[in-house]
Formats: sequence, C-alpha cells, structure tokens
Amino acid sequence: MGTAELACTSLAWLMDCPAVEVVAVVTQPDRPKGRDLRLQPSAVKTLALARQIPVLQPERARHEDFIAQLRALAPDLLVVAAYGQILPQAILDLPRHGCLNVHTSLLPKYRGAAPIQWAILDDQPETGVTIMKMDAGLDTGAIVSVATTPILPEDNAQTLHDRLAALGARLLIETIPGYVRGEIVPRLQSADGSSYARKITKQDGALDWSQPARTLWNRLRAFTPWPGAFTHLPAAPPPLLLKIWRAEIEPARSGPPGEILQADKAGLLIACGTGSLRILELQREGGRRLAAADYLAGHPVAVGTKLATAAPAR
Repeated sequence: MGTAELACTSLAWLMDCPAVEVVAVVTQPDRPKGRDLRLQPSAVKTLALARQIPVLQPERARHEDFIAQLRALAPDLLVVAAYGQILPQAILDLPRHGCLNVHTSLLPKYRGAAPIQWAILDDQPETGVTIMKMDAGLDTGAIVSVATTPILPEDNAQTLHDRLAALGARLLIETIPGYVRGEIVPRLQSADGSSYARKITKQDGALDWSQPARTLWNRLRAFTPWPGAFTHLPAAPPPLLLKIWRAEIEPARSGPPGEILQADKAGLLIACGTGSLRILELQREGGRRLAAADYLAGHPVAVGTKLATAAPAR
C-alpha cells in the first residue's frame, strides 16, 4: 500500500524479491494535476500496472467494500509506505503477519507526514528508516528493524528522500524473512524523545532573515525542492518573489538582517540574525533557475537593498 514516489522503491524491490509474491497494490485514487487538472495516476499505480500487478484504489481505506476485497485476497502480510491514509483496525488485523510500515525516521522521533524535512530543519546529524509493525496510532507501532544514515551538508529533502527510499527498501527485504518466521520480535516504542513532523505548507518556505544563517540554510535544504525557500525583493508593487535553490553560510559577515551585503559573481550575500547567507542559485517568479552570477548579470541588485522578512510557520 503506497502512493508517493517514496513507495515505488519498496514496491520495486518487493516485486523483484523471489521470496515475495505481490498479489495486489493499493494506492490513492487518480487525482487532478497540472494546469488542465487532468486525472493522473500515482507513481505507485504507474509502476504496478507496468509490471501487470492488480491495483486497488479505494477513496477511503475504511470502506467495507474495499476491506472485503482485501479479505478475499487473503494476504499473509501488508506492507505500507507513504500511502496517505490511516488504516482502520479491521485492515491491521486482516493479514496473519500484520502490517509493516516503512517510515523514514528513527522512531519515535518524527512521527507524522514529513519526517525527512523536519529532520533537516532541526539540524539533525543523522536520520534513518524504521520498519514498524503498525497499530491504530500515528506511527506508534512496535519497531521491527532500523537503519541509519548521516544527513550530509550537501543534502536537501530530495537527495535525502532518494537515499532513504533505497535504504528502506533494502531494510524491508532484509527484515521480512526473519519477521515472518518469528525470529525478529518487535519492540515497543519508547515514549521518550517522541516528536511529530506535521505536514509541510507553502508558507514554510518563507525566509525570516532575523534568524541565524544556519537556521535559514537548514530551512532552504529542508524545503528544496518543495515548497522551496523564498524571499521577496523590493520592486514595483507587488514585491518580486525570489526562490532560493542553493546557498552557503558565511559566518564572518554580518549586518542588518535582510540587507544585501554583496552582489557580484560570488553571489548574493544577505545578512541574517547571526552571520550571513550567500545565495548561489536562485529563480525569480516566472523566470528560470539560474546561478546567482547569471541572474545578477541580467537583473542587477544594489548593495544595501533590504529583503522583506516573513515569519514562517512552525
């Protein structure tokens, strides 16, 4: 059971595993996307159909008709990864080996919808994947297995997502045989250190220049590629939105928060609450993604210009 791109890696590994038979795939219904709002299948559905695996798409997982369909399949095990709905107890109790979830954090830390982004935002040195036996709570089930990975300075939400997707798929395949044989005994999660990673909104990408440079650098990495970190450049009303793609910290330079200290081929240097941030790659609203030097060649920005600050949600 999965919907988002993250789930595709686990599904692909399951389909290629000789010890596993994938009898069906469950994913969210097709949703309207793009400017024309045409119905588009999930990434998981596309992959499953390409491999001729039957696909179920209930509007709500708790519908009795869908539960009856699952019961008729008589699965030994359900695997869930980024599905997008909370499963009712009737489904959790259906497979004889229960339901395993591939969760991209080191539980109990970062339960919820966006563990990858919040781990980066909170400046964590590492994260990982937890294979969890699901219960009725939100990511509160017993831990079956864990794998860790460092969060690198060059990581953003996309690169970390891709690494965790591969790590989770590998861990899942390594875990299932021992788990179904009863050789792995799930351990209850500790209540200590638990946290909730709420769903990301567009406003989370707003940069508040009164914050320290490292905090803003983490926000940029956490919300790249979506929703993207952004600020506003003073211009004829309305102010011009600038999306920031890549930056580095300059701890030795400082000034009034939001003020542009330097604008040349080395990039845009912007003062923060502590230190400053050098913008290396950016995109103006309606424009292309450019190296800062290329952007400045066509759109000069005066030193001393003050960028608007906006307090992001937390």
